[in-house]
Amino acid sequence: MKKVLSVILFVAVAALVWYLFINPYDYRVRFKANTFAGAINQTIKTWDKTKTVVEPVIQEGDIYHLKQQLKFGDSIQTYNWQIEPIDATTSLVKIGIKDKNNSLLNRLTIPFKDTDFENRTKKELLEFNDVLSEHIKIFKVKIEGEEELGATSCACVSLAGPQMSKANGMMQNYNYLSSLVSQYDIELNGRPFIQVNHWDMQKDSISYDFCFPIIPSENLPEWKNISYKKFYGGTMLKAIYNGNYITSDRAWYALLDYADKNNIAVENTPVEFFFNNPNMGVNETSWKAEIYLPLKVND
Repeated sequence: MKKVLSVILFVAVAALVWYLFINPYDYRVRFKANTFAGAINQTIKTWDKTKTVVEPVIQEGDIYHLKQQLKFGDSIQTYNWQIEPIDATTSLVKIGIKDKNNSLLNRLTIPFKDTDFENRTKKELLEFNDVLSEHIKIFKVKIEGEEELGATSCACVSLAGPQMSKANGMMQNYNYLSSLVSQYDIELNGRPFIQVNHWDMQKDSISYDFCFPIIPSENLPEWKNISYKKFYGGTMLKAIYNGNYITSDRAWYALLDYADKNNIAVENTPVEFFFNNPNMGVNETSWKAEIYLPLKVND
């Protein structure tokens, strides 16, 4: 009996020491979200911009892990986010929270009463969940599978910046490319598209070409900031996106998830074909784009 009591006492003391001094978090929250990891990642970063922060949210290595430091009066709290995909439309979100200056006090009081720290944390994460729920209502992504795209010549404007400014870059140059096409009677060969040349997923920045596909001719005019190139097409993984083109990058993440789950090797260089002119669109939920990720070609 003494041995049993000694073991129980040892386990209890070890658990208490772990809880008070080793456990990295003061409080943990977890919930299921009816969307894929990329949409959650981007919503966290957008939500972060509405808060009082020590520094902008940090993506730690991949889109599934983020670190956020929020300031509430004299209190600095660290939110460590972990996103675990469950299936194509559901993710498990885990958040570990630690108060920089009141960690030990929180651990001593939380088991026995509702604390300001605990209530504030619940309030913040309920607010985030509401923001996420509203966001996923305004777009749809449907994975279509693999498709072969043909080659075309095109007239393009080269741009770079945050991926969320992609639609703005398109809107600013849509009429510019249209002027070239109409003034010189250049024949179009399809819908406007962007081709991403580089995607920095850590910084959420891209460099890309916004292009009008055209029928090539020998007398294409020189035009400031416009270049002519060949889009080579190829076998690609396809999704249909409906919603504002500002957030069409959500389909990029959905395609990456699909490719990962189905062991399909893809390039992180999305291509988007647009069915609507964003300068004229009103009902954004009806906007349509075809989104592609090129399949990697074996050497």
